[in-house]
Amino acid sequence: MQNTSTGAEKRSASLRLTRRGVAGAVFFSGYAAAALSAFAEPIHTDEAGLVIETVSLPSQGFDLPAYVARPKGKGRHPAVIVASEIFGVHDYIKDVCRRLAKLGYVAIAPAFFVRVADPAPISDISAVLKIVMQAPDPQVMGDVGAALTFLEARPYVDGSKIAITGFCYGGGVTWLACERFPRLKAGVAWYGKMVRPPGAPDDPNRLWPIEHVDQLHAPVLGLYGAKDALAGGAPAMREALAKAGKSDSEIIVYPDAQHGFHADYRASYNATDAADGWARLLAFLAKHGVAPKA
Repeated sequence: MQNTSTGAEKRSASLRLTRRGVAGAVFFSGYAAAALSAFAEPIHTDEAGLVIETVSLPSQGFDLPAYVARPKGKGRHPAVIVASEIFGVHDYIKDVCRRLAKLGYVAIAPAFFVRVADPAPISDISAVLKIVMQAPDPQVMGDVGAALTFLEARPYVDGSKIAITGFCYGGGVTWLACERFPRLKAGVAWYGKMVRPPGAPDDPNRLWPIEHVDQLHAPVLGLYGAKDALAGGAPAMREALAKAGKSDSEIIVYPDAQHGFHADYRASYNATDAADGWARLLAFLAKHGVAPKA
């Protein structure tokens, strides 16, 4: 997947849109093998009225594939970067993109882990984690920046209205991206990392949102389940936000929810809290100016 072209030809090729058919070979077709519940009935959002594409983002010398769903027709739309779980861009993440596109957003999900391998079809969670650990946080921030640059150059995107949302691993990416990129207008982090775990060493490849909260450029809505260990960082993060004067960010903790409560293909899915969180996401984006025209 390395790009061997040069100059203007390289940039042109890397931004070329790849239509469905060819795109099908890029992303795993199915739900993450390591987390799929045998009893799940995942939501399926159809493609009617949408353009579905795979794009290639030039990022740090690599052509990074990303899944895009957007409304058909002319006009400029707000955009949302969708940061995946540790399982990468599989059917759940693609469906989230289509849900957003149906509402009038351009949604893009970069495949952060494919420099090493696609974790989606792998059933061994330890093997998945080995892949994920080879994606350092600064590299992933570069990938988010590449997605931003791509969106800002598209004639169908209103470049002044771009947000980010992410799930699990992607929730941590959301916090970090809103600390890194002033061009983002808002973020919604679903059960992502906030604080450094006890005993975690200093590592330039691993960034902890609470340690950079004073750099938060865009407001973040954090959505967490009380039955998830990651929610334990909520009190400290709230205190850090208050101390840094980031009063437009907030953290919601659902008393009955587990980690992954929005993931409708997993046993942890909580339909009631997932629906409430989704409504809060849309309201939060609208509050901060990232909403389709009525």
